[in-house]
Amino acid sequence: MSHPPKTSAPASNPADASRGSGAALEKARRDKLDRLKALGIDPWGRRLDGAEPIAAVRARGEALAKEADDGPTVRVAGRIMLLRSAGSLVFLDLVDRTGRIQIMLGKKQIGPESWKIVDCLDLGDLVGIDGRLGWSKTGEMTVFAAGLAFLTKSLETPPDKFHGLVDPDLKQRMRYLDLIHGEGVRERFVARSRIVEAVRRVLAARGYLEVEGPTLQESAGGAAARPFKTHHNALDMPLVLRIALELHLKRLLVGGLEKVFELGRVYRNEGVSPRHNPEFTMLEAYEAYGDYGTMMELTEAIIVEAATVAGTPQRFEWMGHTVDLTPPFRRATYDDLLREVAGCDPADPASVAAAAARHGLETTDRHPDVVKSDLFEATVEKTLSGPIFVIDYPAAVCPLTKRKADAPHVAERFELYVAGMELANAYTELNDPDLQEELFRTQLAGLAEEESMARMDTDFLRALRHGMPPAGGLGIGIDRLVMFLTGAASIRDVILFPIHRPHTP
Repeated sequence: MSHPPKTSAPASNPADASRGSGAALEKARRDKLDRLKALGIDPWGRRLDGAEPIAAVRARGEALAKEADDGPTVRVAGRIMLLRSAGSLVFLDLVDRTGRIQIMLGKKQIGPESWKIVDCLDLGDLVGIDGRLGWSKTGEMTVFAAGLAFLTKSLETPPDKFHGLVDPDLKQRMRYLDLIHGEGVRERFVARSRIVEAVRRVLAARGYLEVEGPTLQESAGGAAARPFKTHHNALDMPLVLRIALELHLKRLLVGGLEKVFELGRVYRNEGVSPRHNPEFTMLEAYEAYGDYGTMMELTEAIIVEAATVAGTPQRFEWMGHTVDLTPPFRRATYDDLLREVAGCDPADPASVAAAAARHGLETTDRHPDVVKSDLFEATVEKTLSGPIFVIDYPAAVCPLTKRKADAPHVAERFELYVAGMELANAYTELNDPDLQEELFRTQLAGLAEEESMARMDTDFLRALRHGMPPAGGLGIGIDRLVMFLTGAASIRDVILFPIHRPHTP
């Protein structure tokens, strides 16, 4: 009788299907598939109840004495990640979402019929194991198998242990393999799920209602960005995918839902970079009778709770910055930071223009606040280790924001920065319908049609005329939040399936 190989399968990179050994390796696996069928075994498996997470089994095993031979009977299921033969014994490393454990399969213990199945095992196959939990003679926690259930045959050879998925593009295209074989990848996406749960938990505890706005819209509102365009055939009308969640959530404030939020997908037909993906997840939350100060407190609570569940330390290094999550987070005004870093007088357009020119920024025929915004982006942002709330922005670049009562040239807005990256954005929301219409017209006039909201959202203005309460509003990019809290270098590392150019084999 032949036995499985002593170590991992021969090297094979799934990105290179043309390698000479590829066809032979696949044939060997298909031969085993046929042998399973001949044994009356369904190679694609059936329902298996009662399997415990491997982490829970390991926790039980830690309480067992190393010399004990009366450990509990357990059932585990997972993927074979290591397979080695020692005559009438075969050792497997079985992995599920929660962990890894060694399995010992003995010909005598599982019986001759099940041993025939063992001879058909390959790396990557999925199996279920019943057996006694204990410790091997070498001191490794082990399930000593008494029963074997074959659950799924893997027909593709896994990546080579040392030369496998190293190309970042391949890792993202073949996320299923990255999750199986990439170090820390599965844990990062588990952390993402927990972070999202924490966001919802903080908001629910404060009385917010989770709602769902439309993804398909007549006009792209709530931001200045290029939308994806489509067409509804039955109604014969153009539509766009939403670029923000804002305007429909504000309609709900008008309707009397005083605390609302949405965690939803947003689409912007723009570039791809380590901090941008055309499809991303956004949190937007609105609270009637609040302001941007209300939103600062909420943002801090969300990030602290999310960091706790993600296991993120309070102080750590990320992207060349030392980040300290100890609350309260620092607060600084936009103008104070510009004065400190750019060396100009923010109240003097000539001083701002001179500083902008020194940094090679265009100033001709541009609004002074737009020049100031460009200068801030070029000089200040990269210095912000944070987390830091940058507050009180130039009003001209904040068309949806209420002005300060004693300084109408200043908008009650903050952006939260960490390691030079914007993580959150919040306003004291503008609820004056006449001023909102005027600002919409100014914004539309200053932007190319496909980069703007394209047309006035007259229904939103009508809603404002019915009376929207004073409110605070908050937006947090969830992908960036996960990227930050898990230490990822690129937003594409925290999105399960980021967009790619078509693949040419």
